[in-house]
Amino acid sequence: MSFDLQPTLRGELVELRPLRSLDFEALYAVASDPLIWAQHPASDRYRPDVFREFFDRALASGGAFAVYDAATGRMIGSSRYLGYTPDRREVEIGFTFLARSHWGGRYNGEMKRLMLEHAFRFVDSVVFLIGPANIRSQTAIARIGAVHVERRANEVGRMSEVYEITKASFSTGTDPGPGIQR
Repeated sequence: MSFDLQPTLRGELVELRPLRSLDFEALYAVASDPLIWAQHPASDRYRPDVFREFFDRALASGGAFAVYDAATGRMIGSSRYLGYTPDRREVEIGFTFLARSHWGGRYNGEMKRLMLEHAFRFVDSVVFLIGPANIRSQTAIARIGAVHVERRANEVGRMSEVYEITKASFSTGTDPGPGIQR
């Protein structure tokens, strides 16, 4: 069974659908808020030219999602699978952002739960690479049960804090913290 990197995933709060080229305007409307990127290494991603490059890479990745509020149908952000390594049975979840109106854990928690449940059908480990100064994202990922495992350079050479959730810790009932409901 091969890993489907772009399924449609539905929860009570969010729906994740494969990102399409037609999604640019709606997603940029969310991403154009400079405060979303304030702690991110690419703090200028709110600019149209910078976001266009991010968006084009997301499309090319084959693992990107547009995230919608399930109640309103409005696009609220994006995330993606990347770095799938079949021999290590590992995948990364990253490049996640949500509209500030949907910050606070519930939406991010459900989105990550849906992505983790799907990923653990194919892998034993999910990693998250987060910029050292991005305390907000580090705190959010720790809340859903990720454990800090190391610091390493990402695919573009930036240093990242690496967090991990294993299939065993996710499926054994280990308390994943607030925001993840099974």
